Amino acid sequence: MSDTEPKYLDTPLLDTIYRPADLRKLPPESLRQVADELRAELIDTVSSTGGHLGAGLGVTELTVALHYVFQTPEDRIVWDVGHQTYPHKILTERRDRIRTLRKGGGLSGFTKRSESVYDPFGAAHSSTSVSAGLGMAAARDLLDAHNNVVCVIGDGAMSAGMAFEGLNNAGALKKKLIVILNDNEMSIAPPVGAMSAYLAKLWSGERWQSFRERVKKTARGLSEGLERAAKRAEEYAKGMAVGGTLFEELGFQYYGPVDGHDLDSLLPVLQNLRDMKKGPVLLHVVTQKGKGFAPAERAADKYHGVGKFNPHTGEKQVSVPKAPDYTSVFAKTLIQLAEKDPKILAVTAAMPDGTGLDKFGARFPERMFDVGIAEQHAVTFAAGAATEGLIPFVAIYSTFLQRAYDQIVHDVAIQNLPVRFMIDRAGLVGADGATHAGSFDIAYLSCLPNFVVMAAGNEADLMDMVATAHAHNDSPCAVRYPRGEGTGCALPAEGKILPIGKGEIIERGSRVALVSFGGRLKETQAAARLIEKQAGFSPFVVNAKFAKPLDTALLSELAAGCEAIVTIEEGSSGGFGAAVLTYLNDEGFLSAGLRVKTLTLPDIFQDHDTPDAMYREAGLSADQIAAGALSIVKVKTGEVFEAA
Repeated sequence: MSDTEPKYLDTPLLDTIYRPADLRKLPPESLRQVADELRAELIDTVSSTGGHLGAGLGVTELTVALHYVFQTPEDRIVWDVGHQTYPHKILTERRDRIRTLRKGGGLSGFTKRSESVYDPFGAAHSSTSVSAGLGMAAARDLLDAHNNVVCVIGDGAMSAGMAFEGLNNAGALKKKLIVILNDNEMSIAPPVGAMSAYLAKLWSGERWQSFRERVKKTARGLSEGLERAAKRAEEYAKGMAVGGTLFEELGFQYYGPVDGHDLDSLLPVLQNLRDMKKGPVLLHVVTQKGKGFAPAERAADKYHGVGKFNPHTGEKQVSVPKAPDYTSVFAKTLIQLAEKDPKILAVTAAMPDGTGLDKFGARFPERMFDVGIAEQHAVTFAAGAATEGLIPFVAIYSTFLQRAYDQIVHDVAIQNLPVRFMIDRAGLVGADGATHAGSFDIAYLSCLPNFVVMAAGNEADLMDMVATAHAHNDSPCAVRYPRGEGTGCALPAEGKILPIGKGEIIERGSRVALVSFGGRLKETQAAARLIEKQAGFSPFVVNAKFAKPLDTALLSELAAGCEAIVTIEEGSSGGFGAAVLTYLNDEGFLSAGLRVKTLTLPDIFQDHDTPDAMYREAGLSADQIAAGALSIVKVKTGEVFEAA
């Protein structure tokens, strides 16, 4: 089983593996072939499905080794984030469905408890594995069970405070827990070599552990100072060789670094850690993101997330966009403003490319701050900058901003600091599913005093709202916008400042007002055409623009002149529509006979699918908006319209 001289059998081995128990029947020298076949299967799969590739390529050997050494699913493997788990899925009874990855009704792109017994914890946000694994270890001990718990966490995830909270608590509880630090980007220790691999194997072995315990017992009989000195000597002996002092200080036994692609090194170390009676331990494994696929190895992002591509050349299938995407429109507008205002700075949490701030950073490197996977820190960092008179724009996906809610409340809203939140990926995002949907930010921000909450109906709106956020220095504000291409509307040379809390009537009509907040504006206009065709009248079409403050004057005007109002938003209940309904009820319009219908995302976590399919499931396609409007007019007047 040598990495330099692999011995392959003529028969494909992956075809003989349905579950990890089948893998464990093979001799160790066959695992190199399994890993190579698994990597080829991964490349072929993602080339046709799209998804996360580089991370899975980097952990292929580690995945094989973990399932070979540990008795999964009885032993728990907790994968952090989950985007590196495609090889894990192939080995755990899901190979026959792997090409349904991220498709409607198919496999999730992340770990998911309802999908497999081999996924003990669902994860699509980072830095949760140690906390979850420690909870499992505590439960195991309370239940007098004896299974292992292994957490695999990437080096990037170590930038989040929650990871260190888990490590700190694990060190204090002293439960048997194996944490594997998958180091594939940043160097936190000396380079991997034969000596470090040998030391990891040596220190994790029974002889060293026995010697270590004898030293500890002897040291306990010494004076406090000598005991402390003995412990320090051991720590620094290891720290000088492998850089493990930090984790030792947190209460972990540290081993590594080990080459994560060298099965000869991985297997004995994992076996030693498995057989240890005490914990916690941390194994530092160094891997290469994109390993084994030359185009990924050469790419700057290591093919982290890709669409379909040629599995032989790596050439990506590129579709020609019909309109600029919202993310690039935001970035371009912010750069325009920053050219004129040196007080603007941009903050993101490990997503410069996804939020468009890589472009801002290229133009203004000294004013661009990527704080790592640390949304809580990003928000409070921006709040601190705002206290000094700077103008911080915090660009974070809606789903990730949830992680910083306490900071939004205490560090921004209560202090009324003018932090500008640019909320990308608002609404449904398709193949990434429930964990990445931007469903809740309208509700969780609109309930906060001092906040201004905007949503762009198109790209021109977004330009105006970025300009408005820049000019608004009286309170915190948020701008939400969808993923992907815009509507193709005409774009101005630069954004204009909007009056706070004022919506816009796009089309005047009668009887019904369709009031859209956010990215469903185009579908709302299409719904108006359907109503004209089916019912013979033209409804009002309104671009609300603001959920907070509400345009109460406009709502009163519509309520006085219409039989019904329908609100449309790509967010959960409790958001814009709820605020409109409360206002209209308090002003007596409902008791006077006004009918109101609020169209929101459903009260479920929607599974992954195409965005169009997900919005149809949510009841927010154009024909469904029209049908919803006609249903409440029909109830009011008794008229019968052809069903939409």
